Amino acid sequence: MQAPQQFKAQHLPLEQVRKPNLTTAEAAFYLNRAPQTLRVWSMRDGIEGLRPRRIHGLLAWNTAEVKALAGVAV
Repeated sequence: MQAPQQFKAQHLPLEQVRKPNLTTAEAAFYLNRAPQTLRVWSMRDGIEGLRPRRIHGLLAWNTAEVKALAGVAV
C-alpha cells in the first residue's frame, strides 16, 4: 500500500496576480507568514498599509496592498 500523496497549492508569482483580493491563505503565502498571523492582524485593525475587508464573512486582502508590502511593483 502506498502512502497518500500530498498536494500543495500552486501559486502564481505575485507579479502575475491580477485579481483584486487574495484569500488569507494566499496573502500569507506571498507575505511568508502563517495564515493565523494574518487573522491576528485583522483583529488588530491590520498593520500599516494592509487592512483586510470582510466579504461574506471571509477576510479579503487587497492584492495591491499585499504587493506593496512585499515590495512588488503594482
